[in-house]
Amino acid sequence: MEIKGIDNPALVISDDTEPDVHPRMCVLKREEGQGFGFYLSKDAGCRGHVVRQVEPWSSAERGGLKKGDRILEVNEDFVDDKEHSTVVLKVQASGLKLYLLVLSAQDYEFVVSEGRDLMSLASAYRPIEGCSRPRLCYITKEPGSGLGLSIIPIEGERGRYRLSPVTDGPAERAGVQNGDRLIWINGAMISRLSYAALSKMVKKCEDHVTVLVIDSRSEVCYNRTGIPIIPAFAKTHNLPYRPKTLYLTQGPQGYGFLLRQEKLRSGRIAHVLREIDPCSPAETAGMEDGELVLAVNGEQVEDAEHEAVVSKIRQSGQQVTLTTISVPGRDYYTQLGISPLLFYEDHTPKREQFPNPPPPHQEGHQNPPHPRLCVLHKEGAGFGFNLGCVQNKPGTYIGQVMMGSAGERAGLCERDVVVEVNGQNVEAEYFDEVVRLIKEGGTPLSLLVMEGLGYEKLRNARQPIYIQECKSHENYLLKFI
Repeated sequence: MEIKGIDNPALVISDDTEPDVHPRMCVLKREEGQGFGFYLSKDAGCRGHVVRQVEPWSSAERGGLKKGDRILEVNEDFVDDKEHSTVVLKVQASGLKLYLLVLSAQDYEFVVSEGRDLMSLASAYRPIEGCSRPRLCYITKEPGSGLGLSIIPIEGERGRYRLSPVTDGPAERAGVQNGDRLIWINGAMISRLSYAALSKMVKKCEDHVTVLVIDSRSEVCYNRTGIPIIPAFAKTHNLPYRPKTLYLTQGPQGYGFLLRQEKLRSGRIAHVLREIDPCSPAETAGMEDGELVLAVNGEQVEDAEHEAVVSKIRQSGQQVTLTTISVPGRDYYTQLGISPLLFYEDHTPKREQFPNPPPPHQEGHQNPPHPRLCVLHKEGAGFGFNLGCVQNKPGTYIGQVMMGSAGERAGLCERDVVVEVNGQNVEAEYFDEVVRLIKEGGTPLSLLVMEGLGYEKLRNARQPIYIQECKSHENYLLKFI
């Protein structure tokens, strides 16, 4: 086994002491509609989720995040051993505030080389031994016993309450413990409610209530460190709705479902699964009519343009992973004011975990490569992407796309080839000219882009690149066949 640096005379190895390795807590706050301002990646064959770039003047820079940092925890959840797509979803679902526990690149590499346990290192960051995370508990009323819970004001402390659950009652079975502090109920912070208002709210609950609680010792721990007690940090108990993941492999007739953009009764615009063909891959995977698409291949798409979602599914080829939730489930999380992906723990599978794909279609029946029209509306952090090029050659491609940015929501992907800028073909233009067109084009910015391999196939076949539109009334429809 090769040990790098062992021949360095400046390197001193001590048997009885270990160098201090200090994780850092970075608190990132963003405005509505803006990104956090950093790029996250995971290199094949390497451990760790790496911060590749931090935008100047961004919330990431203000929060102390640095290029090369490795992320250990997202909102107090250890993620070093999780799939990269899961980590991305956790960041995207965190709302306007994000807590990242990180190690510098040098410290991370040292800890890994020493074989030390990263999870233990992250846990040691806790300032008080035995400090526990808050719990998000769903309590269902039962005939004769109600919620099985007493809410008791703490004497002399306005807006603070302790809980006393009935032994083996609904609240205790839902995870509430005697002496817990009540922090939040059905999306409302308790500190802002009088006892009369709180009592009225509980009485109005029809058959269930969702509460955020924490034990008194851990509450002191959070308050001392200045970290808020919020649902993003919580462990969950008995929640009635969870996102589910569908793993689809295309069959001879396609996936067998329709994706529509619809306005729900709540007013939310959603990507809705419809017209599921009997015995299709979609039905076999457990897809149900009316479910909402939250993510495609581990990337959040709820706020993305419909055409961008369609493009992501098309780009997946023979296999695609969809994260979905029912309409009642989405309404439940909307009422609580949190993302349904906040507690998503499933992993996007590796390719070999899918069923074996069917034999390929004949060449004449394959879906040809196609371009995508991405419309970006400029935000405080700009459009949220970087351009790349081959030195001294015409043509540009998308280098990086910032998480949570306008570019990501519009459907831009890394390595996309830029074909047009605001309707003007730029395939033969050099980098500086494309940048000028983008800067002078203002907002919104329309980019016609194409996945790199597909672009090369069309170019080698000398086929023209054009947009194929599929519209029906006011909805964009695509049958996946």
